[in-house]
Amino acid sequence: MNELLDYIEQKKHDESRQGEALNLELNESSYKNNKHFYIESYGCAMNFSDSEIVASILGKQGYSLTTNIFDADLVFLNTCSIREKAEQTVRQRLRSINEIKEQKSTLLVGVLGCMAERLKSKFLEEEKLVDLVVGPDAYRSLPDLIQEAETGHKAVNVLLSREETYADIAPVRLDTTGITAFISIMRGCNNMCSFCVVPFTRGRERSRNPQTIIAEATDLFNKGYREVTLLGQNVDSYRWTGDDTNKADDTENKEANVLVNFAQLLEMVALVNPLLRVRFSTSHPKDITDEVLHTIAKYNNICSYIHLPVQSGSSACLERMNRTYDRAWYMNRVEAIRRIIPDCGISSDIIAGFCGETEEEHQDTLSMMDFAQYDYSYMFFYSERPGTLAARKFADDVPLDIKKRRLAEIVDKQYQLSLESNLRDIGKTYEVLVEKVSKKSEEEYCGRNSQNKMIIFPKGNYKIGDYVNVYIESANKATLKGKVV
Repeated sequence: MNELLDYIEQKKHDESRQGEALNLELNESSYKNNKHFYIESYGCAMNFSDSEIVASILGKQGYSLTTNIFDADLVFLNTCSIREKAEQTVRQRLRSINEIKEQKSTLLVGVLGCMAERLKSKFLEEEKLVDLVVGPDAYRSLPDLIQEAETGHKAVNVLLSREETYADIAPVRLDTTGITAFISIMRGCNNMCSFCVVPFTRGRERSRNPQTIIAEATDLFNKGYREVTLLGQNVDSYRWTGDDTNKADDTENKEANVLVNFAQLLEMVALVNPLLRVRFSTSHPKDITDEVLHTIAKYNNICSYIHLPVQSGSSACLERMNRTYDRAWYMNRVEAIRRIIPDCGISSDIIAGFCGETEEEHQDTLSMMDFAQYDYSYMFFYSERPGTLAARKFADDVPLDIKKRRLAEIVDKQYQLSLESNLRDIGKTYEVLVEKVSKKSEEEYCGRNSQNKMIIFPKGNYKIGDYVNVYIESANKATLKGKVV
């Protein structure tokens, strides 16, 4: 580890761009054009992180952020294509925004992110809902695209990149608490899960230079942030070889030359400061290693929480999903987590009613939930996405009513597991990072413990950003409540 840190330190002498970028804030623009932008983010944490990249780029062009859409000269929706419902939500929102545009003809409306890449022609030609369509690898071109749109032309750039990581751009943090922040460590995905559009909308994997990640984490801590979440479509496949392009196509050939893997990066971020909490998302069951688990166990400030999507508990269904692991492999990884990090929180993603799913396979998913004892899960019924392997190869043959029934059974099971998990915490004391005022009472704070469970407690004399020890007195399926001790 010392050799790695020495290497990273040496690289700093060759990386002037990063140092300049980390000093960039919205209020440090080279000029002001008295225009405002408004941005809404949908979907995964990566989209919210990307919105902060966009805010930085626009800030450098003199645009100021507004939280009032009626004051905006630019409106952007950062979109998600993972499910049909998400796309429908964005379309409805665009129609309502176009009502505002009818009253303000100079307003420019743009779609960013995964929907932009997937549905560019529909947005521009068929539905005529937007002026700009910008894919997740094209945000650097925003100034030119805005200028083009201002002339009345439709502006589009959805080209995917094999190198883009935005490593030299310091995100403008849109989270007003100033306590927690995302750090993107890689982009794209090489896992061709048959149900998923991400490899087509975000491109192939490429990892970010670790020096820039450490610099960003250090900068955040110095500004008062106390928790960072390392983001990637599959963080476990992070690998840096000293080549800043890190083209994922060459991953197998470069494997022997990897200088920093995810476990090592995790340790580097943990060493920034013991008061900086470190989380990460998302892990892939095929890639999460014992080395990662031992690194989590070694450092108190690396949170004891892993999001480990299972999708299905059936080996046959997992094979159709092209998840590249089976039921036994997944159970082995859960057992390893429980053995190495006994108090670790585990959550999951679960899909009900995937192509060809039988009742027996559905029961396998329910039994996997019992085995893994998830603290919570993100649960959905299958939504076919055009262009995916599943759409080309399999019939979406599980009737909607059966999908909904199976999903309801999964949800009921998870509610039971979540409640049981939280009830087991009564009588325990947890260190909690104070994040914000509780939604239900101005007299209470809330924050998460290492296991990512939300805990509510009286304010006392504490402030946001403090660490407090909270004794748990009661619980329901969603939250814990207690008192500071």
